[in-house]
Amino acid sequence: MGSCENDQTFVKFDGPIIVGAGPSGIAVAACLKQDGIPSLVLERSDCIASLWQHKTYDRLKLHLPKQFCELPLFGYPKNFPKYPTKKQFVSYMEAYAKHFEIKPKFNQSVSKAEFDAQVGVWRVNTQDTVYESRWMVVATGENAEAVLPEIQGIEKFEGVVRHTSEYKSGCEFRKERVLVVGCGNSGMEVSLDLCRYNASPFMVVRNSVHILPREMFGFPTFGIAMGLLKWLPLRMVDKLILFMANLTLGNTDKLGLRRPKIGPLELKNATGKTPVLDTGALSLIKSGNIKVVEQGVREITRNGAKFMDGQEIAFDSIVLATGYKSNVPFWLKGSDFFTEDGMPKMPFPNGWKGENGLYTVGFTRRGLLGTTCDALNIAKDISSQWWSTTCNLKQEFKSK
Repeated sequence: MGSCENDQTFVKFDGPIIVGAGPSGIAVAACLKQDGIPSLVLERSDCIASLWQHKTYDRLKLHLPKQFCELPLFGYPKNFPKYPTKKQFVSYMEAYAKHFEIKPKFNQSVSKAEFDAQVGVWRVNTQDTVYESRWMVVATGENAEAVLPEIQGIEKFEGVVRHTSEYKSGCEFRKERVLVVGCGNSGMEVSLDLCRYNASPFMVVRNSVHILPREMFGFPTFGIAMGLLKWLPLRMVDKLILFMANLTLGNTDKLGLRRPKIGPLELKNATGKTPVLDTGALSLIKSGNIKVVEQGVREITRNGAKFMDGQEIAFDSIVLATGYKSNVPFWLKGSDFFTEDGMPKMPFPNGWKGENGLYTVGFTRRGLLGTTCDALNIAKDISSQWWSTTCNLKQEFKSK
């Protein structure tokens, strides 16, 4: 149901409004559809899973085996490899949306969403439409916007500066000296990719980092950890995982990659910081093809960088592997459910439900497993309200 006023369309929708058509938003829509509940998915881009389609590098693959990265109610094709490629994951997402007949409204950039307590609805504003619903699901996720660090002098640099959201392949940087700022999974994989194009990456490692083999003795490291957690305390599992990692990879401290004082699983639970799963970069660090810079960047110069220890190195290009952040604080108004950083204040597994019909999905810092858990919870909760209301309306109609 819609109306027009002052060049804006007003739409009242019976089911929930879902902001974001990434894996999280599509998963909630699918779970609701399974329960017979319509939903309206709003997406600022022109496609589903826009982060995967537009802002990831070409060689990206899932870091975890596909069985740990399935969305609810619909699995991967059997012929997909253990670690699907970017292209395969996008095709899975498109097949998923088609299977559940999910048709988002694209090019709808939400500028403001606020609960109107007087009428009991969420009012969601885009550039040309105001949507109203009893429920709203925030599905924009942890990775909505690129984090661009403030580095002194970077505006003076005469070479190319790219965030990993704009990096596609090392072809553009062939035979160049490239400063890679960041040593997470993206920083490691970009450095590896640069080497394949005969570039010379210098990777800045400002903080401690856990590096684990993607597989141990032929089994996925993540699967081993999940299996051990069923029987052993988390800290003991961390000790076993690190013991096996040291046997497989050696002492990474000697390479300038200091491990944090707490274990990888405990650190992930406490801060959301994900361990790096090695896909080949470590061997290139050992061989010297990827150079580790242990000092932070003090200043970017016209043709290079000065580091905290006074060292100065010339570079042709810079890649910022500095991650992403939530954008919820910019558009969600009148709610104290989120922190200033745009993350739910309640930790997993209790951060999926707020007040007044507000829900969140994709903020667990536990990947698609966390998304699946939240999506099922949200659908179950809204379903109970939906069908209770429907039942009451039928009884009222009969009594008349």
